This record gives sequence, structure tokens and C-alpha cells, in this order.
Amino acid sequence: MVETIVQELLNAAKLLSEKCTRQIPTLLKHKDVAHVTNPLDYAWELHEQFIRKWGGCGAKTLLLGMNPGPYGMAQTGVPFGATKMATDVLGIEAVELKSPSGAHPKRPIQGLAMERQEVSGTRFWTFMVEHYGSIESTFSNIFVVNHCPLLILGETGRNITPVDIPKSIINPILNLCDQHLKSVVDIMGIERIVGVGNYAKKRAKTIVPELDIDAMWHPSPASPLANRNGGADWRANVASKLPVP
Repeated sequence: MVETIVQELLNAAKLLSEKCTRQIPTLLKHKDVAHVTNPLDYAWELHEQFIRKWGGCGAKTLLLGMNPGPYGMAQTGVPFGATKMATDVLGIEAVELKSPSGAHPKRPIQGLAMERQEVSGTRFWTFMVEHYGSIESTFSNIFVVNHCPLLILGETGRNITPVDIPKSIINPILNLCDQHLKSVVDIMGIERIVGVGNYAKKRAKTIVPELDIDAMWHPSPASPLANRNGGADWRANVASKLPVP
């Protein structure tokens, strides 16, 4: 049963990757988009490790992120994947990555060797392990997926989110991502989704409105809520949204 779930998750992620890659030329037509890459393509071996290790642990709550950051999933293939979190906490082993042709010169792909740590990912995974007591217990309670797998950057290297792009351009991609999310829900028997931020919550409500859907505050350092009281308010908010350990 576990092997079947893991293989179906891998198949679904691979299908999403292939379909989204074909949409990259359309994204690049938008004036604000300069570089688009797909971590599920060039970092597939890392993402595959993540699913094989943690996709079959029995979680029925899904935490849904938006899309990769240049110092997180773009390097590690893992949602909220700060490199030290990926190696030291999630147990992801380094593989040599070939930098994709569309990579931004200011945001090089260094894989797990990247020293700069994504703050969001560090906060996210550190809290999960502290809350649940171990990484194994974490994944018996929750699993994590980013809705859109594409890293989208402007000319300066600024991270562009799907909400920044006109619907006429982004909607065909989001529809593919919606289909993938529905597949993950069906494969894992997900009963509850917690959006990491309100965007993800709203997206989930349009796809699987029959589920219990909520939102937690995003751990981004750009968010005043994440920084309030030294992060204590963020931790309390997240703890209130998670399955009881």
C-alpha cells in the first residue's frame, strides 16, 4: 500500500513537471517575466528522494505552499527546502544538478551546496520537528506540496508569484497545478488542507471544496505576522492549525 502511494505520487509529480515545462515559453512572453525554471525537472532526483522518504507515512493533512523560492525548492527540489533543512532534517542526499538553461545569472543553481539559507524554509521545518518531536512524527501527521512547481523571476532576480501574472497567461498553468493537487488528495486520502498563506487556501477551496480547508501564516521574513514577537505569534498560529501530535 505504501509503495503504491509513493509511486502514484511520483507519477503525478512527474506528469505535472512535464506539463508545466511545456508552458514556460508562454510565461516568458509576459513583460515582467525574465527567467522561468522547473525544479521538478532539473532537481527531480532530489524531489524523488523527498517523496520516497516521506510521502507514504500516513499523513491526512496537507500543507499547501504557493511556488518555489530561489534559495529553497529551486536548490533542493523540496517545498520550503532550505539546504540545511533538506540535508540535516529531511535526510536528502546531494546529487549533482545541471543548471537549467533558463536559470537567472543572479540566482545560480548550486543544489544542496548552497550556503545561503532560505529563512522561510528554516522556520518552517525547524518548527515542524520541534512541534512533533521528530521528522518521522511530522510526516505521519502532515505532508507538504507546492501548488505550482515553477520558479518565476524578473530581470532583477525578484521572485514573481502566480498572483503577479495576468490570468490569461497563468491560468492554464494553474489549471494543471489544480489537477495535480486533486491527484495528491485522492492518492493520499487527504482529509484536510492548510494553506501556507491565504492564496493557497483560496486555491484549495476552488479545487476540493468538500474538504476541511484552513490557512496558516506564511513564514516569509517579508511578512510582519511571521516576525511579530520574535516569531512567537507565528509559531502559535501554526500550532493551532496543525493536527494534534
